Amino acid sequence: MMKDMGKESEAVLVRGLRKTYQGRQAVDGIDLEINRGEVLALLGPNGAGKTTTVDILAGQRNRDAGTVEVLGMDPANAGRGRQGRSWRARIGIVAQSAGTLPELTVAELVSHIASFYPCPRDPAEVIDRTGLTDKSQQRIGTLSGGQARRLDVALAVVGRPELLFLDEPTTGFDPEARRQFWDLIRQLSEDGTTILLTTHYLEEAEALANRIAVIKAGHVIAQGAPQELGGRTQGLATVGWDTPQGRRTQQTKTPTSLLRDLAREFSGEIPGLAVTRPTLEDAYLELIGDSQR
Repeated sequence: MMKDMGKESEAVLVRGLRKTYQGRQAVDGIDLEINRGEVLALLGPNGAGKTTTVDILAGQRNRDAGTVEVLGMDPANAGRGRQGRSWRARIGIVAQSAGTLPELTVAELVSHIASFYPCPRDPAEVIDRTGLTDKSQQRIGTLSGGQARRLDVALAVVGRPELLFLDEPTTGFDPEARRQFWDLIRQLSEDGTTILLTTHYLEEAEALANRIAVIKAGHVIAQGAPQELGGRTQGLATVGWDTPQGRRTQQTKTPTSLLRDLAREFSGEIPGLAVTRPTLEDAYLELIGDSQR
């Protein structure tokens, strides 16, 4: 967990969060901090409690216990009066499924939603950044699944939110659309937007997140920078090379020393040399257990 940097630095502060459904503990005592301007990826298997956590933080679901502060306010109070409306204008949400008005065009809906906010982004720019320019005059009911998902993202970011909740945002995206979305998220992050991302695409988490939290059975079981999660930097390196007898591999904590020995053995270049360390996928699967493989 990141060190305490003071309440002003935290966009989200959660302590002891709990939620039960029909006797099943969906969220079981989660502690979580997200600093302002940070991109945090929340990873975990289906049913781990990710979506429930996001819904509670976004004020869309009530909690059973614990304390939650999001942009200085308890989301449970966000539906009350002018203060609650002001708070909601500061957040954006891309949920796992979002309903829209099928008879409107893309441009009409994005412009309509933009009008609700005091300082929105230019709707045409948002439509372009989400890869929908050629669909801007198309009725929403005729969009494909991936196009509708991009529209969900456009609606979430057009209000220029301080905090953006992204729950499986690139489901249904093709590889090109996913890369365009990554560019958009990087730009939002550079502009200072705080982002909470849930995703099943580990390469997406590694590409976008400053920090990753892994949740299993309602508990946060690990947190850290993507390159450090699960002790990746301390894990054994696998060194592979070719010999006249065939391919050889060796795991070692000191790959540099092994490479020096091999360089001496081969009097220079080592044939077929490859050095790898545990990937984020390796670390993630180790953390959540073999049952998820």
